[in-house]
Amino acid sequence: MDVLGGTRIRREAKPATVNLRRCKLVVTKGAQRGTEFVIGGDVIRVGKSTENDLVIADETVSRVHFEIVRDGKGYLVRDLNSTNGTFLDGAEIKEAYIRAGSVVGAGAIELKFTPFEERIEILPSEKEVLGEMVGRSTAMREIFGLIERIAPTDATVLIEGETGTGKDMIARTLHLLSKRAAAPFIVVDCGAVAGTLIESELFGHEKGSFTGAVAARQGAFELASGGSVFLDELGELSLDLQPKLLRVLEQRELRRVGGSRTLKVDLRVIAATRKDLRSEVEKGKFREDLYFRLNVVPITAPSLRDRREDIPLLIDHFLTRLTPAGRVPPELSEATRAALYAHDWPGNVRELRNVIERALALGTDPGAMVAPLGAEPFARAAAAATTTAPELEFQPGMSFRDTKERWNEVFERRYLSWLLKRADGNISKAARDADMDRKYLHKLLRKYEIDAGEVGDD
Repeated sequence: MDVLGGTRIRREAKPATVNLRRCKLVVTKGAQRGTEFVIGGDVIRVGKSTENDLVIADETVSRVHFEIVRDGKGYLVRDLNSTNGTFLDGAEIKEAYIRAGSVVGAGAIELKFTPFEERIEILPSEKEVLGEMVGRSTAMREIFGLIERIAPTDATVLIEGETGTGKDMIARTLHLLSKRAAAPFIVVDCGAVAGTLIESELFGHEKGSFTGAVAARQGAFELASGGSVFLDELGELSLDLQPKLLRVLEQRELRRVGGSRTLKVDLRVIAATRKDLRSEVEKGKFREDLYFRLNVVPITAPSLRDRREDIPLLIDHFLTRLTPAGRVPPELSEATRAALYAHDWPGNVRELRNVIERALALGTDPGAMVAPLGAEPFARAAAAATTTAPELEFQPGMSFRDTKERWNEVFERRYLSWLLKRADGNISKAARDADMDRKYLHKLLRKYEIDAGEVGDD
């Protein structure tokens, strides 16, 4: 059983289960006595205004009276400058941690607080297509089942996985199946925005707050209010900005760069990363409290090599989707399909899509594009890595797959050497240039006993 944040996912038994943290507030005193409210969000605001999560129709209660915020230590109750004060077990407080069974007083109203976990069974979906995602493997249908169950909630989701595994599609599908589907879906690639601009991109800025700020600008969180914001490659976010993101997650409020006003936002946060954030926390590169806040529902997008049974379905999906309108998708030979199936796909689903799209555009065989030698674009890489290339020799009785694997080793070794030399031995740059997951590149280098430093010094 994996325990991550507030969520436990049991993978060894069927069906899998997800335990989502919830809390229950029961009115024990006042006109609504006996009424129960079950709240699943990270921030619970209570007051008589309809903008609150829990509306108490009582004149002694302020418009926005108090809030309960879930953090790494538990649940914190905080008074929001109410007229009649907020009380915890009879004592007036500004903020304090609340225990199970505690009573919160607001004006003439008292509410009993009870935290609990809602156990949700996750059965593999019967669908092979969900949103923009395609898959019939058990791993993908379990993800489909999880998405179908948690999409209607506002639970924060953290998606981890290698480059090209479709983390953005998971995020978009979560939004499309949620109650926020008609509202904005705003994407911010934290790894693609310059470090000096990412704060403005997320939080917005006021006119004159920095050089070039000629007008006030809304950030992603404001633009996504009412909908969802997708923070892609969140692991690239600098440590100095992480506390500000934590404030948005915990309190659903922000300040623009150069601004003094606090702005409330109503949104769902979905984050994705190719990094192991738990490892980044241990290295001191990522805040533990932010990791806890994000990791309410974790989803791991599997690599394509770990779900090979989906490759035939994906091939047909991309052929149909990428063939120009009015044309019939081309038929692929069994040899071509076998070549595509046998390929290791270091760039995952994105690489497969690119190969199909490029083959359709050029009118060539996609199977040739993943052949070990003589294919595009890899032929140029192999040629650049060496001035001479051995002539291909085939052995009778050797299967297509065994023959391909034999020559694939020749290609991979040369391609890796060329790639690293081009990146001056910088593995991170090499991985980005090849659109390859960094961990997988390390795996290939170990396989062929290639030293990145030695290659870069050549």
